[in-house]
Amino acid sequence: MTEKKRTVLITGGTDGLGRAATLLLARRGYLVFAAGRSPQKREELDRVAHKEKIPIRTLEMDVCDNLSVEIAIELVLEKGGGIDVLINNAGVGYMAVVEELRMEDLRKQFETNLFGVLRVTQAVLPQMRTRRSGRILMMSSTAGLVSPPTYGAYSSSKHALEGLTNALRLEMYPFGVEVILIEPGYIVTNFQQTAKELAQPYVERAKQSPYAKIYAGAWAGANRGRGSSKTTPEDCARVMLHAIEATHPKARYAVTPLAKWTSLAKRILPDTLLDSFLRRKFGVTREGQGG
Repeated sequence: MTEKKRTVLITGGTDGLGRAATLLLARRGYLVFAAGRSPQKREELDRVAHKEKIPIRTLEMDVCDNLSVEIAIELVLEKGGGIDVLINNAGVGYMAVVEELRMEDLRKQFETNLFGVLRVTQAVLPQMRTRRSGRILMMSSTAGLVSPPTYGAYSSSKHALEGLTNALRLEMYPFGVEVILIEPGYIVTNFQQTAKELAQPYVERAKQSPYAKIYAGAWAGANRGRGSSKTTPEDCARVMLHAIEATHPKARYAVTPLAKWTSLAKRILPDTLLDSFLRRKFGVTREGQGG
């Protein structure tokens, strides 16, 4: 009798970090269900899977829609015989200063990054709890530890995700389900292009905004961070694989050097020193002062 492949469901599994994880896990022999909204990206991943003859099945899922999630989870449970690993990877980023942040954008930010994660997790948990096994990877961010300027919406959603995960990790302990945070820093993916598109309404008004220098410094700092990053989506996928296969996984895994430094600094440095570092990195100065 052949051994059953472990089944993995990855939200946002057809692009960026999710796609890299999908390919790595499938090549390792996992049966991977890669969920995504874009038909083109699903078709592209299907072609790769067919060419390499690796066990990937793509499916449509909108984490912001109850019915979409219910249908997708039911399909995975039926075709995969259960879900051994859930990777909550789908996410978006709205970048704007807090005063100018539109309420509808903040709601959209949380709908995907927090409520969408909760919606999928709640749909998967009963069968993991009943089987007394399973792993859930939550894709957080360095922005879940610190909040750079213009990251108020995105960082607050990731801070909330960290809090939700910390509680869930304790609640699942009696049932043998491991809940793990993955915390990447700057990694170049299509996420940045999407965030740029979502920020366009703010970009158009930025030059007339009293926060023009804040916007300029934040974008320049982020571009420098991405430009100097040597970490690839495949590097992040390998960390995710380790978190899945480790006998005793850690509660959180920092992926990039920046994420590792930030995690350490957050634990040992006072906020005043962290703020000073972030001000220098993103060019935040007092009005009428040069530094």
